[in-house]
Amino acid sequence: MDSKGSDSFGARSQLRIGDRTRTIHRIDALADRFDVASLPYSLKVLLENLLRTEDGQFVTAGDIEALAGWDAAATPSREIAFTPARVLLQDFTGVPAVVDLAAMRDAMAELGGDPQRINPLSPADLVIDHSVVADVAGMASAFQRNADLEFQRNQERYTFLRWGQQAFDGFRVVPPDTGIVHQVNLEHLASVIMDTGEAAYPDTLVGTDSHTPMVNGLGVLGWGVGGIEAEAAMLGQAVSMLIPQVIGFRLRGELPEGATATDLVLTVTQQLRRHGVVGAFVEFFGSGIAKVPLANRATIGNMSPEYGSTVAIFPVDATTLDYMRFTGRDDEHIALVEAYTREQGLFWEPGAPDPRYTATLELDLSTVEPSLAGPSRPQDRVSLSKAPAGFRAALADVLPEAGGPQGPPRKAGVPSQGADDLHGIFTETDEISAESFPASDPPGARAHVGESANHGEEERERTFDPSPSDDRPRNPVATTLANGADVTVDHGHVVLAAITSCTNTSNPSVMIAAGLLAKKAVERGLASKPWVKTSLAPGSQVVMDYYERAGLVPYLEKLGFHLVGFGCTTCIGNSGPLDPAVSKAVADGELAVAAVLSGNRNFEGRINPDVRLNYLGSPPLVIAYALAGTMDVNLTSDALGTDAEGREVYLRDIWPTTQEIEDTVRDSVTREMFVTRYADVFTGDERWSSLQTPTGERFAWDDSSTYVRQPPFFQDMAPQPEPLADITGARVLAVLGDSVTTDHISPAGVIKRDSPAGRYLMEHGVEPASFNSYGSRRGNHEVMLRGTFANIRLRNRLVPGVEGGMTVHLPSDEQMSIFDAAMRYAEDDIPLVVLAGKEYGSGSSRDWAAKGTLLLGVRAVIAESYERIHRSNLIGMGILPLQFAEGETAESLGLSGQETFAISGLDERLQGAQAVSAPLQVTADDRTFTVVARLDTPMEVAYLRHGGILPYVLRQLLR
Repeated sequence: MDSKGSDSFGARSQLRIGDRTRTIHRIDALADRFDVASLPYSLKVLLENLLRTEDGQFVTAGDIEALAGWDAAATPSREIAFTPARVLLQDFTGVPAVVDLAAMRDAMAELGGDPQRINPLSPADLVIDHSVVADVAGMASAFQRNADLEFQRNQERYTFLRWGQQAFDGFRVVPPDTGIVHQVNLEHLASVIMDTGEAAYPDTLVGTDSHTPMVNGLGVLGWGVGGIEAEAAMLGQAVSMLIPQVIGFRLRGELPEGATATDLVLTVTQQLRRHGVVGAFVEFFGSGIAKVPLANRATIGNMSPEYGSTVAIFPVDATTLDYMRFTGRDDEHIALVEAYTREQGLFWEPGAPDPRYTATLELDLSTVEPSLAGPSRPQDRVSLSKAPAGFRAALADVLPEAGGPQGPPRKAGVPSQGADDLHGIFTETDEISAESFPASDPPGARAHVGESANHGEEERERTFDPSPSDDRPRNPVATTLANGADVTVDHGHVVLAAITSCTNTSNPSVMIAAGLLAKKAVERGLASKPWVKTSLAPGSQVVMDYYERAGLVPYLEKLGFHLVGFGCTTCIGNSGPLDPAVSKAVADGELAVAAVLSGNRNFEGRINPDVRLNYLGSPPLVIAYALAGTMDVNLTSDALGTDAEGREVYLRDIWPTTQEIEDTVRDSVTREMFVTRYADVFTGDERWSSLQTPTGERFAWDDSSTYVRQPPFFQDMAPQPEPLADITGARVLAVLGDSVTTDHISPAGVIKRDSPAGRYLMEHGVEPASFNSYGSRRGNHEVMLRGTFANIRLRNRLVPGVEGGMTVHLPSDEQMSIFDAAMRYAEDDIPLVVLAGKEYGSGSSRDWAAKGTLLLGVRAVIAESYERIHRSNLIGMGILPLQFAEGETAESLGLSGQETFAISGLDERLQGAQAVSAPLQVTADDRTFTVVARLDTPMEVAYLRHGGILPYVLRQLLR
């Protein structure tokens, strides 16, 4: 978006590149008054954004001066309006966004306005990548069959998106079976510098997925927001934000032999989570960044939400330009990128002065070692050598009555020949105990997470309430698989091994490493264990091109890693079903089995309903665990099997060297692959192009549709908002602990037959075999409402010892589903509140975690702390986020959730700037306590008073 007109600092200038001239807004226009040269890279990009969009109203000269004079140590308090250049959507969050836009057109017409005013003013790209499910795996026909099933299930959604593509200007759709949104963005959509033909400015964006910062690796400033905020950005609204603190992360050295980008990002995630960077920008600097390939930078950026930062960005440098050239960007545009970033002081070169930062962390890349993270949080990294003890500790947490596998932890053996090739990474290890490092919280446990003097490192105290469901023994279960193999399934058996997610499939080095390991394993006669469901789901079609060219496909397929689709699959819970015999064995034995995936998320209940233990690892480690078949193995010292001569084969024997990987990447990955694959990226295949697409500026809603329905958010909306009503006579819907994620809140994964959503679908003629996933039905609020707070691992303290979306209706004391209780409360006009612990709403930026909460009748949430995006989304839906006073919790206040709540004085207290972090009084029966209204900016106050961000935007456009 070009300049809005004002230019208080004379920043508007011209830049000549060859025979072309472009208007720019010079950052150094403020250099005579402020030390802008030493600003972090990310803040320079923000400063240019304010200079270019200054209008005297939403962006003032004072805002620009506040950012130019950034105080690195200051607590964020100054609000600014950031105007992203574009918006990025994926289909799970994109479909409801387009549904809302279509409904806003209807509301605009009903209010007497012009429906065409509801149109994206910022360019928006939607990539369909979340819908394919790995139903079929381990066979040559898997991709075709999964793609066919995808179109059968999602025809209504895809037809709707085709309508949106023709109805809205500036809205493009990347069809199914093309790639994963962040990888497509990295490899093709991102321009680094926008070029309108008249003006040049940094490529910036917001995306409806928390992993949008993957593009930070390319030097592009962008982050994840809720679908609600993204819709507003599409309609030209600036993103309200506080000037952030910026944490500098110095890198030095280079990765050792045997360590991968995945190991690096898990190390970074653990370190930044310990430091505490929630809500901050993280920026990488130092001599070591020259040794970090672009794909590795993207992997680090991708996992930004896993360590809580808003962004995790690298500056533009020669590596950036090389990557742009390699992935098929136009040479003329690359010249513009270099000229612009050099002119604006945004281009990094070795020896450049370090920027100033709020705080500085450091990592010596040479200390990174092979690692996993799990079993339920991405920040819980454990070195590969300690993985068996980690599994045993996790098993004792998850199933304390099971007692863990018999016998003490193994003593590592002496490495076999060939270990020297890996320079000490796969070497003899010390004996370790299960108590030597932490695991995540078990059912019934409560983790108290507090700030320590050591940069807020997490200190965890556990009190156990195992609450076993019954006394049935949990023993290994013998079963016969669909392929006729007789196997025994036990605790810790790896039943899912998935190369998945843009986090790693965007990285040719780790993908080639996986292919080479597969080749060496097959040549030594190794095979995946028969109980393991194996799958390969790259984020780009280019991956299969270079696998083919390298001759690695036959070896991957020999181990069962056949292509299942180009989409997120297992990383978002679309892993598909296990072999029915394995699933039954897990249920019969109440076994805690495992998944290993090359993804970014492993929250409980996310990956597969049969799997309790989920581990993140590099693509080659995914294959290694498919060969081992269990987590109860030390891959650094235990044999994977024997070859034809009866010799033991160790992981170190088949692990490819860095030189082998680099040589194969150089010979197999070409620029032409990217140029060819992205030439017609918006075209799609015959299935996509043959969809019958409706036309017209307003969508013709089909009341019989179970996928796309007109949402209720704008029904009976008045031209002006009503005063804020007090919350009185409220009941508690749920009392939740720490680290409740949007995976726990938002509908996700499979829809069960006996769930409220399943019953609704069957009542509307949908057979269970056609239920599809919650994500695919995000355009139907009736389904999503019934799936909110329905996660199978949710633990509501109103129903102790029970897992799943259950609660107690008060005052009847009847136990029922959260949905059924909410509907009964609604019949009696009783408002609802939710009580929660720390980090409420962490995880993916799911708008339905807020939308569903609203439709259940929740008026306010009272938590100890919030994750950034979910707090914003609650406000975006008109829900009041309240925070307990420092040091207070529901527990310390003696709140059981049985009380009747009242929150009064809202209309008087929540007005304008005085409402920012305003204290409010809450009464719970005879107790009164003070909470803080987590409205952090005046704009958030305005959104809340309008009933959410979309009603606010609609009313502004109506004027």
